Amino acid sequence: QVQLIESGGELVQAGGSLRLSCTASGPFFSRWTMGWFRQAPGKEREFVAGVSWNGGSTYYADSVKGRFIISRANAYNTVYLQMNSLKPEDTAVYYCAADNLEFNNAVYTQVDDYDYWGQGTQVTVSS
Repeated sequence: QVQLIESGGELVQAGGSLRLSCTASGPFFSRWTMGWFRQAPGKEREFVAGVSWNGGSTYYADSVKGRFIISRANAYNTVYLQMNSLKPEDTAVYYCAADNLEFNNAVYTQVDDYDYWGQGTQVTVSS
């Protein structure tokens, strides 16, 4: 069974930065597209950023484009989300997700496209 474990969420002031990490168990991480989603209270889970299996393709939600950077280190089974210029509206639980379609260069943005999920890490941005 694949496990995804997120870390790095905390309380930060507006304008600050955070880096989230997600480490996966198992031998197939390097074959999969990885995504970050977030869910604020009372809202649906939404796509934030995704990266293809080899890092060759990335895709961002318009709301974070230019502020967030997704990257991966396949040697460490880890995907990162560098979040800069944080805003109060970025406050949410952030989830890491894996799409187990192997060696796929596309990055999908729908919750249903992803097969494995982490437990989430809370990011709170104060104004």
